[in-house]
Amino acid sequence: MSTIELWKDREKRVVDPLLFSREAEKLAKKLGNQDKKNKQNQLRRFFDEVVRLHDNVKNNKVDMELILPGLHMLIAKAVYAQGRNLVTRDFVTFIRDGIGQVKTKDDLRMFASFFESLMAYYKLYGPN
Repeated sequence: MSTIELWKDREKRVVDPLLFSREAEKLAKKLGNQDKKNKQNQLRRFFDEVVRLHDNVKNNKVDMELILPGLHMLIAKAVYAQGRNLVTRDFVTFIRDGIGQVKTKDDLRMFASFFESLMAYYKLYGPN
């Protein structure tokens, strides 16, 4: 089962109204409640990279097809960070599942927006 679903109805582009509140908070609590293993600076690194890639697509600097390999490279980087005990398997699952749903600019926008919400809640629930 996926950690998140970016779209309630992909075809109609309908978003779950609770995606950026309840779902982001639930995942932040889960990630924050793991013996301080998800380092906030590590999560921020991944978030910053997603935002950078999204900005490049949004501003038409780079085509989506050219962004996707770099986006998928984040999965390997997350696995590497897990191997170094900087993030948990649950974070890797979030990255893998979220990126796995990104096919279009809108998908990338949704993933970046969800990640932004997650980071806001993680500030509260993550290690201090």
